Amino acid sequence: MSCSMNGPALYELPSAPASWRIALPHTVAAVPVARALVRTALAELEHGADCDTAELLTAELVANAVEHTPGEAPIELVVELMPSGCQVEVHDTDPAPPGDLTRPAGGPPDPWQEHGRGLLLIRALSSSCGHRPTESGKAVWFRLSAVPAQRRRSA
Repeated sequence: MSCSMNGPALYELPSAPASWRIALPHTVAAVPVARALVRTALAELEHGADCDTAELLTAELVANAVEHTPGEAPIELVVELMPSGCQVEVHDTDPAPPGDLTRPAGGPPDPWQEHGRGLLLIRALSSSCGHRPTESGKAVWFRLSAVPAQRRRSA
Protein backbone atom coordinates (compact mmCIF):
# COMPACT_ATOMS: atom_id res chain seq x y z
CA MET A 1 0.00 0.00 0.00
CA SER A 2 1.49 3.29 -1.05
CA CYS A 3 0.46 6.61 0.35
CA SER A 4 1.39 9.93 -1.21
CA MET A 5 1.11 13.33 0.41
CA ASN A 6 -0.18 16.03 -1.86
CA GLY A 7 0.71 19.63 -1.18
CA PRO A 8 -1.89 22.40 -1.41
CA ALA A 9 -3.41 22.76 -4.86
CA LEU A 10 -2.00 25.65 -6.86
CA TYR A 11 -5.29 26.27 -8.62
CA GLU A 12 -8.84 25.97 -7.41
CA LEU A 13 -9.98 24.51 -10.74
CA PRO A 14 -10.01 20.85 -11.73
CA SER A 15 -7.33 19.95 -14.26
CA ALA A 16 -9.88 18.90 -16.87
CA PRO A 17 -11.13 21.87 -18.88
CA ALA A 18 -14.72 22.97 -18.53
CA SER A 19 -16.21 23.72 -21.92
CA TRP A 20 -19.28 25.53 -23.23
CA ARG A 21 -20.46 25.55 -26.86
CA ILE A 22 -23.37 27.85 -27.70
CA ALA A 23 -24.96 28.73 -31.05
CA LEU A 24 -25.79 32.43 -31.38
CA PRO A 25 -27.97 34.25 -33.92
CA HIS A 26 -26.23 36.02 -36.79
CA THR A 27 -27.30 39.46 -35.51
CA VAL A 28 -25.83 42.17 -33.28
CA ALA A 29 -28.16 40.85 -30.54
CA ALA A 30 -25.62 38.03 -30.15
CA VAL A 31 -23.00 40.44 -28.72
CA PRO A 32 -24.56 41.12 -25.27
CA VAL A 33 -25.61 37.46 -25.00
CA ALA A 34 -22.01 36.31 -25.65
CA ARG A 35 -20.66 38.82 -23.10
CA ALA A 36 -23.07 37.58 -20.44
CA LEU A 37 -22.23 33.93 -21.15
CA VAL A 38 -18.50 34.51 -20.78
CA ARG A 39 -18.96 36.55 -17.60
CA THR A 40 -21.19 33.84 -16.11
CA ALA A 41 -18.78 31.04 -17.07
CA LEU A 42 -15.80 32.80 -15.46
CA ALA A 43 -17.72 33.96 -12.38
CA GLU A 44 -19.36 30.60 -11.67
CA LEU A 45 -16.05 28.83 -11.37
CA GLU A 46 -14.34 31.82 -9.74
CA HIS A 47 -11.91 31.57 -12.61
CA GLY A 48 -8.70 33.56 -12.48
CA ALA A 49 -8.88 35.14 -15.94
CA ASP A 50 -9.85 38.81 -16.09
CA CYS A 51 -13.63 38.87 -16.57
CA ASP A 52 -13.77 42.38 -18.02
CA THR A 53 -11.08 41.67 -20.61
CA ALA A 54 -12.66 38.34 -21.54
CA GLU A 55 -16.03 40.04 -22.00
CA LEU A 56 -14.61 42.88 -24.08
CA LEU A 57 -12.63 40.60 -26.40
CA THR A 58 -15.54 38.16 -26.78
CA ALA A 59 -17.78 41.08 -27.79
CA GLU A 60 -15.21 42.11 -30.41
CA LEU A 61 -14.97 38.58 -31.86
CA VAL A 62 -18.74 38.14 -32.04
CA ALA A 63 -19.33 41.62 -33.51
CA ASN A 64 -16.64 40.91 -36.11
CA ALA A 65 -18.20 37.58 -37.07
CA VAL A 66 -21.67 39.14 -37.40
CA GLU A 67 -20.42 42.11 -39.41
CA HIS A 68 -18.01 40.36 -41.77
CA THR A 69 -19.65 36.97 -42.36
CA PRO A 70 -22.25 36.81 -45.13
CA GLY A 71 -25.46 34.86 -44.72
CA GLU A 72 -27.78 34.04 -41.87
CA ALA A 73 -26.06 30.93 -40.48
CA PRO A 74 -25.64 31.04 -36.69
CA ILE A 75 -22.22 31.71 -35.23
CA GLU A 76 -20.92 29.57 -32.43
CA LEU A 77 -19.26 30.62 -29.19
CA VAL A 78 -16.91 28.13 -27.57
CA VAL A 79 -15.52 28.87 -24.09
CA GLU A 80 -12.90 26.60 -22.52
CA LEU A 81 -11.73 27.10 -18.96
CA MET A 82 -8.43 25.50 -17.94
CA PRO A 83 -6.31 25.96 -14.82
CA SER A 84 -3.83 28.02 -16.84
CA GLY A 85 -6.46 30.38 -18.24
CA CYS A 86 -9.35 30.50 -20.67
CA GLN A 87 -9.76 30.24 -24.41
CA VAL A 88 -12.68 31.76 -26.28
CA GLU A 89 -13.44 30.85 -29.90
CA VAL A 90 -16.03 32.21 -32.29
CA HIS A 91 -16.89 29.94 -35.23
CA ASP A 92 -18.45 31.33 -38.41
CA THR A 93 -19.12 30.04 -41.93
CA ASP A 94 -16.69 32.33 -43.79
CA PRO A 95 -13.35 30.60 -44.50
CA ALA A 96 -11.56 33.93 -45.17
CA PRO A 97 -9.08 34.81 -42.40
CA PRO A 98 -9.90 37.82 -40.20
CA GLY A 99 -8.11 41.07 -41.15
CA ASP A 100 -5.11 41.94 -39.03
CA LEU A 101 -5.49 39.51 -36.16
CA THR A 102 -2.12 37.82 -36.38
CA ARG A 103 0.02 40.39 -38.18
CA PRO A 104 -0.26 44.13 -38.59
CA ALA A 105 -1.15 45.53 -42.00
CA GLY A 106 1.30 47.93 -43.60
CA GLY A 107 1.63 50.76 -41.09
CA PRO A 108 0.05 51.66 -37.76
CA PRO A 109 -3.76 51.69 -37.67
CA ASP A 110 -5.55 54.98 -37.28
CA PRO A 111 -6.90 54.95 -33.69
CA TRP A 112 -9.87 57.11 -34.76
CA GLN A 113 -10.91 54.73 -37.52
CA GLU A 114 -14.13 52.84 -36.81
CA HIS A 115 -13.02 49.50 -38.29
CA GLY A 116 -10.02 47.38 -37.39
CA ARG A 117 -9.66 48.41 -33.75
CA GLY A 118 -11.28 45.23 -32.43
CA LEU A 119 -8.58 42.96 -33.81
CA LEU A 120 -5.92 45.36 -32.53
CA LEU A 121 -7.49 45.18 -29.05
CA ILE A 122 -7.53 41.40 -29.17
CA ARG A 123 -3.85 41.29 -30.18
CA ALA A 124 -2.91 43.76 -27.44
CA LEU A 125 -4.91 42.34 -24.52
CA SER A 126 -4.84 38.57 -25.02
CA SER A 127 -1.94 36.30 -24.10
CA SER A 128 -2.28 34.79 -27.59
CA CYS A 129 -4.77 34.83 -30.45
CA GLY A 130 -5.26 33.47 -33.93
CA HIS A 131 -7.57 31.69 -36.33
CA ARG A 132 -7.87 28.27 -37.89
CA PRO A 133 -9.97 26.69 -40.62
CA THR A 134 -12.89 24.47 -39.60
CA GLU A 135 -15.06 22.11 -41.62
CA SER A 136 -17.73 24.77 -42.01
CA GLY A 137 -15.63 27.97 -42.15
CA LYS A 138 -13.20 29.28 -39.54
CA ALA A 139 -12.67 29.74 -35.82
CA VAL A 140 -11.13 32.93 -34.43
CA TRP A 141 -9.78 32.62 -30.88
CA PHE A 142 -7.97 34.31 -28.03
CA ARG A 143 -6.49 33.09 -24.76
CA LEU A 144 -6.20 34.86 -21.41
CA SER A 145 -3.92 33.63 -18.66
CA ALA A 146 -5.29 33.06 -15.17
CA VAL A 147 -4.07 35.34 -12.40
CA PRO A 148 -2.94 33.37 -9.32
CA ALA A 149 -5.49 33.48 -6.48
CA GLN A 150 -3.07 35.23 -4.07
CA ARG A 151 -2.62 38.16 -6.46
CA ARG A 152 -6.39 38.39 -7.10
CA ARG A 153 -7.24 38.60 -3.40
CA SER A 154 -4.71 41.32 -2.61
CA ALA A 155 -5.75 43.47 -5.60
